[in-house]
Amino acid sequence: MTQLGTPVQGVTLYSFTRAFHGREIDLEGLIRRVAAEGYGPGLEIIGFSSFRGFPEVDDRFAGEFRDLVAETGLVTTSLAVNADIGIHRDRLLTQDELIEYMRRQIEAAAKLGFPIARVQISLTPDSMEQLAPIAEQYGVTLALEVHADQYASHPRILALRDRYEQVGSPFLGFTMDWGATVTGFAPSLLEAYRRRGASDELLAKVVDLWNAFYEQGPPADQAEHGQRFGAFIGLAAQNGRPDLGIDFGINGTGLFGPARVDDWLEIMPWIRHVHGKFFGIDERGEEPSVPVRDLVRLLVEQGYSGAISSEYEGWHWNNWESPFDIIAAEQAVQRSAAEATGSRMITDAAEARRILDTHLGKAVQA
Repeated sequence: MTQLGTPVQGVTLYSFTRAFHGREIDLEGLIRRVAAEGYGPGLEIIGFSSFRGFPEVDDRFAGEFRDLVAETGLVTTSLAVNADIGIHRDRLLTQDELIEYMRRQIEAAAKLGFPIARVQISLTPDSMEQLAPIAEQYGVTLALEVHADQYASHPRILALRDRYEQVGSPFLGFTMDWGATVTGFAPSLLEAYRRRGASDELLAKVVDLWNAFYEQGPPADQAEHGQRFGAFIGLAAQNGRPDLGIDFGINGTGLFGPARVDDWLEIMPWIRHVHGKFFGIDERGEEPSVPVRDLVRLLVEQGYSGAISSEYEGWHWNNWESPFDIIAAEQAVQRSAAEATGSRMITDAAEARRILDTHLGKAVQA
């Protein structure tokens, strides 16, 4: 029988993007607040949005950052890096250029003290195989994010999983993003559309359309994904709000993924990090559109003892509630779910370090 997992509580600073980009708080202040208000100990950061000049990181800054993390009692978990092959206006990166671009970011992750670099779906199995010895050189695990409109049993993800098995590197894995397993259109986003003048009748039709796609399950291929995207655009146009069509489509097909919770079993042994994606907390203190309790139960029962970074995505449209209060509420749901499954979330920094070292150590030996 698999031993129950003890996930480490954490947060990604992406959750506070609105406050950070609005100059309400700087990076140091944000890290200190995360520590003081108990949203850690796990700390995930997005490289390009948080570190000036990234991926170039000088030794002095790296030392100051490591000292700050140690002083505040947090534990670095994952550095989100980019695999953008379109950084030039006139051409895409060549394969050699992409590998070097990723190498520089992996090196930055190591220098800053992050054991995991979250990479993106634009990296192919060939790219991941080529990056494996680089990851091993720097001691940084590459955890490719499985994010809607992808899902664990998607052919692209299974192709990556199969290549991981062939390569046999313990430094290749996945980041599980809960947005792939949403159970309903986020009420907070419906409220945002309502504030933009969308009628209740139109919003009811949007919900009905999303629910119909949910019953069908994830799209089988890009053609079906495109058809669903087009259906949202058409619905908006037919109901007098063509200006909302693309927005409906982006969120309805690219942010709210309709895969089922047990779909994650396809890649569970390779999950190295988790994005606890959510969009809001209702008056009952629950997440109404993401099955947080079921997802935590699955992870605990499968023996997962890595970090869960609470990732509040509702900031894109919700500017009337504090992201700090919402993170605290969502993490309370996670802790409750772990306890209900007979385990617990790790909130002590020293224990978190031991747990995470063991988690990645087990991965190295797998």
